Amino acid sequence: MRLSRYFLPVLKETPREAQIVSHRYMLQAGMIKQASAGIYSWLPLGFKVLRKIENIVHEEQARAGHIAIQMPTIQSADLWRESGRYDAYGEEMLRIKDRGGRDMLFTPTAEELVTDIFRAHVNSYKDLPLTLYQIQWKFRDEVRPRFGVMRGREFYMKDGYNFDLTKEDALHAYNRHLVSYLRTYERMGLQAIPMRADSGPIGGDDTHEFLVLAETGESEVFYDSEITDLKFGDRQIDYDDKAACQAVLEEFTSRYARTDETHDEALFDAIPEERKRTARGIEVGQIFYFGTKYSESMGALVDDGQGGKVPVHMGSHGIGVSRLLGAIIEASHDDKGIIWPEGVTPFHCGILNMRSGDAAADAACEALYASLTALGLEPLYDDRDERAGAKFGTMDMIGLPWRITVGPRGLKNGVVEVTCRRTGESEEMPPEDAVAKIAKIYEGIA
Repeated sequence: MRLSRYFLPVLKETPREAQIVSHRYMLQAGMIKQASAGIYSWLPLGFKVLRKIENIVHEEQARAGHIAIQMPTIQSADLWRESGRYDAYGEEMLRIKDRGGRDMLFTPTAEELVTDIFRAHVNSYKDLPLTLYQIQWKFRDEVRPRFGVMRGREFYMKDGYNFDLTKEDALHAYNRHLVSYLRTYERMGLQAIPMRADSGPIGGDDTHEFLVLAETGESEVFYDSEITDLKFGDRQIDYDDKAACQAVLEEFTSRYARTDETHDEALFDAIPEERKRTARGIEVGQIFYFGTKYSESMGALVDDGQGGKVPVHMGSHGIGVSRLLGAIIEASHDDKGIIWPEGVTPFHCGILNMRSGDAAADAACEALYASLTALGLEPLYDDRDERAGAKFGTMDMIGLPWRITVGPRGLKNGVVEVTCRRTGESEEMPPEDAVAKIAKIYEGIA
């Protein structure tokens, strides 16, 4: 992609409405534009990152054996009345009527709808276990939408639902989701800590939130510092192995880590003083086991193989796909702009032409662009007729992790400059070596 042909409405001024870094940088980098309070249009750069995050979520869900579906955003209130949640949910639910006067709602979550799908098509224990999920726009009518995509009214979310014969099987599904979420977040360059949490309107006693530590987090968190040393890494887990998944759960949840809603001062005081930490955290996902809450009220029963019918055990599991953009920026930025981790960057590197119109510089940039593209990478080529300072400023703001700078002076010596956005370190090398270096960085990522 050539920047002269791309739609990238970068703002030079600081938006007055932006209260936190991620909101400010997403507006300044031309990633989003507010349509109304808490509702945003996703512009090309933001949409590109959103799709990168969505693809990682899909890949890790498939790895865990979960099956994608797509449910409607508008649901019938009748299903929610069956579960008892229609009146209990609160004013965050956007309630509407269709032209026939029927009560409808804009989905904030889909336990009822997916349970209706299940009960219509599954009636035997032989079809279990089953986990269905979707990635879809949701709406919650927040009383004070703020902080950009971090606390908007419309948001893009992965919501998954497991159906199992027994509590033991459902808790394995819970553990399986925890493992897949750890992999998902680490691929995005994040450390998301599972913390004991409150279930809220979803219900159930077993639930963990995944929180990214950041000064602007909406939750106060209390934790044992040992948990920040844990990494899932490249280990391979058999998702059908109950003991292996249980071991990961114990490894990542045995140390104290809780939100303010479930904080236990006595348990916290038992941690050695040098390891006690308090901070702020951004919630980026949550997993729930709630047993037969929905299956009993909605008649989602299966033959148990012994002549009887039993309600299935269920859980739900969410990842805030659009919210993750804000969380990543909050965790990875400096005073110049965003610093994207390689796993989610909108473009793999930037090519900056220091003197557009110079025959040698133009030819070298075209060759770099062609070579990187031929390797399956996506460079962003700044071919604009702009001063160098403006080009550097744009590259720093949009946060591509690597930049290749091409100028007449370096080309006379047969070199270009490769710069790491995170460290600021630069290295001169021949153009073909620059291509090889970028390709090597993205092996197994791009």
